[in-house]
Amino acid sequence: MEFRKAQDQDAEGIAALWHSGWHSGHAAHVPAKLVATRTADEFLERTRAHLERTVVSEVSGQLAGFYMLKEDELYQFYIDAGFRGTGAALEQMRHVEEAMRGRIAWLACAVGNLRAATFYEKCGWVRQGTFVYAVETSAGPMDVDEWRYQKDLR
Repeated sequence: MEFRKAQDQDAEGIAALWHSGWHSGHAAHVPAKLVATRTADEFLERTRAHLERTVVSEVSGQLAGFYMLKEDELYQFYIDAGFRGTGAALEQMRHVEEAMRGRIAWLACAVGNLRAATFYEKCGWVRQGTFVYAVETSAGPMDVDEWRYQKDLR
């Protein structure tokens, strides 16, 4: 697996992966009002807005996943469904943790997203509890209950 900073030509692929991954992992666990905002166009717009802080992972030139960092937050973390179960997520998480070395890192996980929660816990992230997170949407911020995970990378 190779990692590199995202470039303009990656935006559509990242947005498509994010859109499908978000719907498979989050749609059943968040308010319908939020799901309604999560269109392919919204993901493309958000991808472009965060491209500067995005790292893509590739296997043989194919997009395997991506992550976005926002200060001490692992803001987004996605692996393409075709790479799940291959160790790609663990390798990408190691890359994230190296990029965040020296910090107490945190991430938000949709309450009820057990697949993601189990993965984070397997990687040594510790659930700190539930909090209200103002998620980005095309209609403005929307408050959603999330699990907060933390990992001391100092």
